[in-house]
Amino acid sequence: MAVKQTAGRASLGEFAPKFAELNDDVLFGEVWSREDKLSLRDRSLITVVCLMAQGLVDSSFQYHLNTAKNNGISRTEMAEILTHAAFYAGWPKAWAAFNMAKEVYRDSEETDAKALHQNSMIFPIGDYNKEYAQYFTGNSYLAPVSDRQISVCNVTFEPGCRNNWHIHHADRGGGQILIAVAGRGYYQEWGKEARELRPGDVVNIAAGIKHWHGAAPDAWFSHLALEVPGDNCSNEWLEAVDDQMYEKVAGQDLEITNEQPC
Repeated sequence: MAVKQTAGRASLGEFAPKFAELNDDVLFGEVWSREDKLSLRDRSLITVVCLMAQGLVDSSFQYHLNTAKNNGISRTEMAEILTHAAFYAGWPKAWAAFNMAKEVYRDSEETDAKALHQNSMIFPIGDYNKEYAQYFTGNSYLAPVSDRQISVCNVTFEPGCRNNWHIHHADRGGGQILIAVAGRGYYQEWGKEARELRPGDVVNIAAGIKHWHGAAPDAWFSHLALEVPGDNCSNEWLEAVDDQMYEKVAGQDLEITNEQPC
């Protein structure tokens, strides 16, 4: 697909029409569009390094940083690219390039972390958990895995996110099973110490137990939530886990225990 560029004509169309034509039609319309030879991502990488090597950290460098970002070069990758190039292009040039790259990628830190978390597990993060947002501190995401036989959902918490204290009620049976699949989080029952959860940890929650679960302050966290069948099952949402209690849990050296399902 051809890359469309009009900046040349917009800025220099009257003063230097031939230059504008070469910029828009040849450089971008032909060279940048030869994706059968090099991908747009690779061309962005090359261009950023070439501009940095010349010390050209001006509006054109900012433009190509944004283009690199849009072409799939992540914040982490850009930092590594500039670090590598610094040894060949010069340390002061790298400092100048990093200052501009930080601004361009400022809003990408959370996106990159979320993408890394997604890549660490086989289940999707899913959509923003809007329906139950009022019962969470921070943002959570929900991805249904199965709605037959028993309900299974992958629940993902952003760093610092946790749900309110709540109780699963049932006349018989009921309750919930949590299976941690990615990241690091916590589980706590009322009146007991919290425990840290890492991938592979299993929590069996009986009906009638007041509890909460969520992510560590510095990590995304995902677990499968399996609803145990029972009679007259319901969920009672209670008060939020306040910041003071959460910070106390996060500051503890929590014992990591592994419970295997029966």
